[in-house]
Amino acid sequence: MQTNEYVELETEDAIKRFQTGENFYSQHIFGYHQEERDGETGFVFRVWAPNAQRIWLVGTFNDWDQSLPMQKNEDYGYWEVFTSKPLEKDLYKYKVQQADGRIVYKIDPFAFAFEKRPGNAAVIHHVPEKKWKDGLWYGRKKRSNFFKRPINIYEVHASSWKHHEDGTPYSFADLKEELIPYVKEMGYTHIEFMPLMEHPLGASWGYQLIGYFALSSYYGKPEEFQDFVEACHQNNIGVFVDWVPGHCCINDDALPKYDGTPQFEYEDPDRAANIRWGSVNFDLGKPEVQSFLISSALFWLEMYHIDGIRVDAVSSMLYLDYDEGPWEPNHEGGNRNYEGYYFLQKLNAVVKLTHPEAIMIAEESSSDTQITGLIETGALGFDYKWNMGWMNDVLEFYKMDPAFRKDHFNLITFSFMYMMQENYILPLSHDEVVHGKKSLMHKMWGDRYKQFAQLRNLYTYKITHPGKKLLFMGSEWGQFLEWKYDEGLEWRDLGDVWNKSMQHFTASLNKLYKEQPALWELEESYDTISIIDADNHNDSVLSFMRKSKKKKDFLIIILNMTPVERQDFPIGVPFEGSYKEIWNTEMQEFGGTWAEHNSDQLTEEVPFKEYPYRIKTVVPALGALILQPDNIKIPRKRPSAK
Repeated sequence: MQTNEYVELETEDAIKRFQTGENFYSQHIFGYHQEERDGETGFVFRVWAPNAQRIWLVGTFNDWDQSLPMQKNEDYGYWEVFTSKPLEKDLYKYKVQQADGRIVYKIDPFAFAFEKRPGNAAVIHHVPEKKWKDGLWYGRKKRSNFFKRPINIYEVHASSWKHHEDGTPYSFADLKEELIPYVKEMGYTHIEFMPLMEHPLGASWGYQLIGYFALSSYYGKPEEFQDFVEACHQNNIGVFVDWVPGHCCINDDALPKYDGTPQFEYEDPDRAANIRWGSVNFDLGKPEVQSFLISSALFWLEMYHIDGIRVDAVSSMLYLDYDEGPWEPNHEGGNRNYEGYYFLQKLNAVVKLTHPEAIMIAEESSSDTQITGLIETGALGFDYKWNMGWMNDVLEFYKMDPAFRKDHFNLITFSFMYMMQENYILPLSHDEVVHGKKSLMHKMWGDRYKQFAQLRNLYTYKITHPGKKLLFMGSEWGQFLEWKYDEGLEWRDLGDVWNKSMQHFTASLNKLYKEQPALWELEESYDTISIIDADNHNDSVLSFMRKSKKKKDFLIIILNMTPVERQDFPIGVPFEGSYKEIWNTEMQEFGGTWAEHNSDQLTEEVPFKEYPYRIKTVVPALGALILQPDNIKIPRKRPSAK
């Protein structure tokens, strides 16, 4: 045990760094910790509340009375109490007499665990130190460049992926046994969970948090999630978790007005109020808040060995006018929220300094700020940004009657104009299958057969378009009903032959993606793609080529956006020879009607646009093809003149 004098010096130093925004492990000083004082082993509880009048530690160990008053350190604005009373599984809160004299029971902002909702008291819970067995996974991560590797994400809401027969959701112990084998079988490279931190209302989907260091008790114990991540890594599956640093739950017993003043939130009530989401915005310029939030991010990376963080609602942190309420321009007269801008740069800098292999992802919908790239160039420092523009345009197009698609063909080609401006993830996420928007399958135009055909077409377009990939759970087999956060997925759909075929299609497409370097090896540059024909509005057929480092290793993608089969359809190709069809979305095994692939196609020495040769093939109605060079002649470069 450490001496009292050493603990006091260590505490003072940690608090100073917390106040300057540089303590990125502030959970080691706040919350509860076991200590020995004057020969007695017990717990010290600390909480930051500089403007509170009095605070008591209350819980099941003292019948929630005021027998454990906390002492305030006037120099640094924190309160603490030492006691030997709490035991494992005891519940506790802080009883806070706020600046105006009002008494409120508040949660511990640094708690590691909470009781199951609707209760929200913190729980004394000791997580034993884990001896991790995922060293091989970490070794591979350090040796590889994730920008040049396939990333195909299965997005999951942990408590609604599957339910038990009695209606209770799966815990992480259950998910370890069923979700991991399923994701491996389906060929995804990563799982991304919607927020797992403690939140009081399931209807928020986890995006209104109270516990930034606590795995929600609804999902099981911290040890179970650790074991889950370890098992994922042992099966070559990465894990991302959504995280919400912009705003928090508005509940009176949570973080807002913690000591009776705007402690975690902005002092300006207009800036503090998040009208759109009914929550409270963090003051991202306050040093203590920066310490708190960055500590939370590092905690999840280190405590649970997750492989990256998707930061939610980045736009709301970047722009003063993002919300619906009144706003004041910044000192330059513009709408940039500089506190949020610099906080996000700082967050990414700290994460990359401590965990350079961690992947930082931004959910962001504007184009006014460079999100990915080096901080030194003015970017925020994220590794990837969700391509919300691609998602909106593409879904609008696929919902459209094909008779009108020729007039709106730019919806699926416009992304080629900006696809290298950021490092993108192409998301078909949970946000697109709720609130009356319909499921992805239900969005598609036409009868049920045509809907499945177009879903196969859409997924082929997504997997072959430059950018990493994300698909929300249930969409892989074309679930018809919208997602419901409080129910399991419609697994009974897989008794239907079309849904089962769609699931097989998605797994086969995921396998193709991983096996083809042309789909990911060069996608940091325009060298990864050549457009063959993006101007065929009348036929509504899009064709392009994806390339790898090897000149002979490329793929030709052809997408027919109409219910008209295209016979003898011409496609430009770069080299003389033969081309083999390796993918056809209308094969019978996928739910289509084709029993055999198109035969190999020989080139004709007829120029097509910028290409010296062409081939002709049959493109199925609402179908997508992928062709691969089979036996081609690549001309040697002439030696340069001396």
